[in-house]
This record gives sequence, structure tokens and C-alpha cells, in this order.
Amino acid sequence: MNNKPDSSNNKDSNNGGGNSPFANRNAQRLWIVLGVVVLVLFIIIFGQPNSMPRGNRLTLDQLAAQIDEGNVAEVTIRGGNDVFIVFRNGTSGYYYKERETNLLIYLEAFGVSPSALAAIQFSEQQGDNTTGFIVQLLIAVVPTLIIVWLLWRMMRSVRGSQDQAMSFGRSRARVVRDMERPQVTFADVAGSEEAKQELAEVVEFLKEPDKFIRLGARIPKGVLMVGPPGTGKTLMARAVAGEAGVPFFSISGSEFVEMFVGVGASRVRDLFERAKTEAPAIIFVDEIDAVGRHRGAGLGGGHDEREQTLNQILVEMDGFEQGTNVIIIAATNRPDILDPALLRPGRFDRKVIMDNPDVKGRAEILKVHTKGKPIAPDVEIETIARITPGFSGADLENLVNEAAILAARRNKKTIGMSEIQESMERVIMGPERKTRVMSESEKRKIAFHEAGHAVVQHFLENSNPVHKITIIPRGRAGGYVMSLPDEDVFLKSREQFEDEIAGMMGGRAAEEIIFNQFTTGASNDLQQATARARMMVTQFGMSEMLGPRAFGGGSGSLFLGRDLYEQRDYSEQAAEDIDNEVKRILQTAYQRAKSTLTEHRAKLDELATTLIEIETLDRAAFEKLMNGLSENSEPAGTPV
Repeated sequence: MNNKPDSSNNKDSNNGGGNSPFANRNAQRLWIVLGVVVLVLFIIIFGQPNSMPRGNRLTLDQLAAQIDEGNVAEVTIRGGNDVFIVFRNGTSGYYYKERETNLLIYLEAFGVSPSALAAIQFSEQQGDNTTGFIVQLLIAVVPTLIIVWLLWRMMRSVRGSQDQAMSFGRSRARVVRDMERPQVTFADVAGSEEAKQELAEVVEFLKEPDKFIRLGARIPKGVLMVGPPGTGKTLMARAVAGEAGVPFFSISGSEFVEMFVGVGASRVRDLFERAKTEAPAIIFVDEIDAVGRHRGAGLGGGHDEREQTLNQILVEMDGFEQGTNVIIIAATNRPDILDPALLRPGRFDRKVIMDNPDVKGRAEILKVHTKGKPIAPDVEIETIARITPGFSGADLENLVNEAAILAARRNKKTIGMSEIQESMERVIMGPERKTRVMSESEKRKIAFHEAGHAVVQHFLENSNPVHKITIIPRGRAGGYVMSLPDEDVFLKSREQFEDEIAGMMGGRAAEEIIFNQFTTGASNDLQQATARARMMVTQFGMSEMLGPRAFGGGSGSLFLGRDLYEQRDYSEQAAEDIDNEVKRILQTAYQRAKSTLTEHRAKLDELATTLIEIETLDRAAFEKLMNGLSENSEPAGTPV
């Protein structure tokens, strides 16, 4: 499934948060206001020009001496405090006196004669009190404004907390309408034709509801999309909304549940009320198993918050009227744990399976994801689709993205087949570790181990063809053999399981034949082989001794969506028989692997020697070597 990023609206930040951009913005505003106030005060106090020149500052005795000597021509008293003196030589002076004192009396007290005072021109001017008044006004007003602003911020914070407390019961669904919604339609969804056909009726009902209501038909009220992760369930729901052109309410199942009992139910009611007011509309609940688990499976009893939320969902869905034109679409990858009441007719009465795409679907998905990208001419979409069995839509998108990143890292202008092949192995196994230093003996052991896998898989009839073999470490593996089927396989026979397990045992068998010892390199092979052998016996009834019967598989209780304990429906004797049968299957497969390698020992040695030299072989080079065509002048294989 083509998975595009969800462009749903993000939730606004809390205005009262200390680290939110709103709080930082308010702090900046406060500092700007304080800076302006300080600047105004500085200009008023220190930048106010005076009409009279101050000159040198004099004391009273100096002023009296200058007047007595006849050097003063003019004295001006301004504002009752400032005394400006103009001397006969053109210079000026300044003297500050107290407002209540009389300058003439003080001068006479200092011995200035009346005739000297009479020779001076005295004058008085009214002082400018604007500066003092503004300063006093600012001193009174500015603190008051700051206090009012702080009180307003406190009240706003309290009001925001109250609103947040009261909004617990409101739905947190993101609403995407026509103008805001990217035009996601069925054309953007590839690889799920059956799901499109199932949902086409939903689209037609949303477009023309009267056509169905007039005939008495009831469109499914709920559509449950089931599939593994990455198959595009969310994108398919958005495509339905895009085709129908209706508001799209998107919410996750976990967003209903809070620590307070009843909040989830309240949010469900609010969500459905909002959807009904904007009908026709679609409600999409992602991961509905978060609230839709089987009731009575948890530890909270009947008053568990999750169960209250589920009960409200059941009531709202059952209360739909024919004229509401609201359809709920839900997605989950765990349908086995959903409550049966959700799946009954009248609620989620239609189930759409979103499985991993087949080879044709993978090709269509790759075409969608490679559209608009510089793809090299050697890239074959069909070939990529064939070598990626089991990939989901998200895996294929990641595959193309990793290939583009790798091409950019290599300074290429186009994405080639080598980058796509490398990205596929990177997605499956992890990045190559070419810097890892291996000794010659360890490299030889790894080469024979991987050659053992490849030779056994090549000569067994029901094994998948070897696509690539390498001894370059990748991820946690020291080397690996990539075997891929030529076509998608949906059913497996017992013979295929047996050959597959024998192929897994090929590495350990080669170690015993060549080195007569075992290493830890076969640990993962043994785990996978044991798991498959146990599935053959307990799940698929492929044991002749135990017969066509399944063992286990039931569960006594469900807790948080997982088995709390396994209910054993077989006796201790049956358990011992199961262990013995699993052991027999593994030992038989191991002996088949050893006999195959012993029979084709020359091929094993030749393949291992080639891997030590060139480290990597592709499918063509490997098959050429196995078919005995490497005796010519060319080497047995070519590096990839």
C-alpha cells in the first residue's frame, strides 16, 4: 500500500506553558516595554536642553567676590533654583541656590556693596517643570501598569487551566475538510483492488445517500480494515474521504482514554455529535483495539475506563439513524482481540482485508513511489516486485527512499538497479560492515558455512532458488544466503517445509564435514528450524505419528492484547511426543543436509573457495558455478 505522510492538523500549544513560544513572546514584549520606559527617562533627564548656558559652577563666596570686583554683568534666576551668571568678558557661570533663600541678602551678608549690586542687571524667569512632572507621572504610572499586566497574566493562566480542565471531555479528533485535505484518492492507492471495490459502495453512499435510502437499503454503518502494519489502512481511509469529498475526522483509539473515568465516553459522544453536525462525514479510528478489546479481559472490572469508552462507542454506533450519513472506519492489526459486540451486524458489519500485496500489487506500488524520481534505464519494476515477496507498502516506500539516499551518497544523478538491490538487503539485513576485520580462518569458516546453505538449497527440489550469497557481514550476520521464490507462495506443503529446514541445517552440516567442529554461526539457523518444525507438528498437523491434530493455540485470558498464559489442551505424554517428533524432523533434515553436501563435496569446496576470493555471488554466477560451467578462462563468479 502506498503510504503517504499524514497531513493532519497539529494541536496548538498551551498558551500558559513556560516553554511555549507564546510565553517567550510575552517575555520579549515585557522587556521591550521596560526598555522603552528606561530610554524615555534617560532622554527626559539627561537630554532636555537648557536655554541658558551653565558655564563654570561657582560657590556663593566666589560669586560675591566676582560681583564685588565688578566682573559680573548680568544675573538671571530661573525657576527659583538655578542662577545663571554672565561675566563682562563674555564667559558664563552657574550657581545653584535653595528655592526659599534670597540671593541678595546672602550677597550682602558676604560683604558685597550695594553699589556693586546696583551695577548688575538682575532678572527672574519661570522654570520649566515639565521634566519633573513627566518623571513623577512615570514613577506613578509605570509600576501600576506592570502590576496590572502581571495580574492579567495570572488571571489568563488560571482561566486557561480551567478551560483545559473543562475540555477533558471534548474529542481530540483532527478534522480535515475539502480546502485543507490533500487530494488523496483511490488513484494514489495501489495494490488493493479488492479493498477499493468494497469501499466504493461507501463512497457512493456518501455522494448519493438518497439513492440507497429510497430503496430501503442500509449501507454498512462501520467498516473494519484488518491487515498487517504498513499495508496502508490509514491511507485507504483518507482515499475514501478524498473520493467522497466529505469532512474526515481522524483519531487514534488511545486518545479516548485518560486517567479519569468517563472522559473517554464523553469524548466519544462529542466526536459523534461533531460528525453529525457536518454530515455526510467519515470518522476514522486508528488502532481501535486500544479501546475495543474484549470486555472483561482487563483488570479494571465493569468500571474500567476502557470498557466505559467501548460501551459508549457501541451505543453511538447502534444509535445511528438512516439520515445521519456518518460512516465510521476503523483499522486494526489485531482483530482477534476485539469485542464481539463491535463486529455484529449493525456496527462493524463489513470487514475489509488489507493484506500484503502480491507481485502485481508490488509493481503498482513501486510505480507510485518511483513516480517523479530520476530512475535509471536499467531499473526494472517487475524484477524488483519479484524479488520483494512479503514486502508491505511501507516496506516498498522505504526501499525506494533508501535507494535514493544511497544514490545521493554515491553522488549519482539517477537511482540505479544496484542501489535498489543494496537498499533491499539493507532493509532486510541491515547495513554492510565492510570495515569489520576477520582472520583468514574465520573467513574460511564463514565461507564454508554459507556455501553449505547454498549448495543444499540448490540441490533440494522444493527449496527456493538462491538469489545471492555473500560472506560480507551485514547487520548481525557474518554472511548470508538470500533465497527468494520465483513467485508468491500462499500455501506450503510438508515437503517444502522439510527442504527449507534442511537448507537451514546446511551451514552447520558444512562445519562438521569440513572442520569437524561447531561454531556459534548456526544459532539463528537452529532457532528458525526449530520454530518451523514445531509449527509443522502443533499447528499444521504434518506429523504422521501424532496425526492431523493441532496442539495448543487456545488462550485462557487476554491482557493488554497478548496471551496471559497458554491453555494446554494436551497431556504430558502428548507434550513428550511433540518434543520427540520435533527432534526427529530436525535430525532427519540435518542428515539430509549432510548427505547432500557429502555427495556434492566438490561443489561445496569450489563455491567456498570462490567466496573467499570475491566474497559475493549473484544468482547467475552461482548457478553457472553449480552447473559446472566455470572451468573456462573466466572466474567462477563475478562480484556484485
